[in-house]
Amino acid sequence: MNLPTAGFYYHYKHDPEGPVGNYAYEVVGIGKHTETEVLVVLYRPLYINEWLTPAEYNARPLDMFIETVRKGDQAVPRFQKVADASAVAELEALKKQMYQD
Repeated sequence: MNLPTAGFYYHYKHDPEGPVGNYAYEVVGIGKHTETEVLVVLYRPLYINEWLTPAEYNARPLDMFIETVRKGDQAVPRFQKVADASAVAELEALKKQMYQD
């Protein structure tokens, strides 16, 4: 199984024509639920909306994080690692604005 590595990811709802931070996340690591031993991906948003606030971590089961979903008539990964160096630099700057670490 390929585990996500630390870094920036776009959710499949990310609009490449919109702001670089829309539906962008920083993956910080993999965790394991202590009771069920289910692996989870620990990540935080790089945008704010009515249900997300800065300094908040999210956890999603690994299987769900790496699954393929339908977007229109295409099968796409739910999360895709950001590979473009300029986007990574912009996301790094956004992360520094939002978080104090």
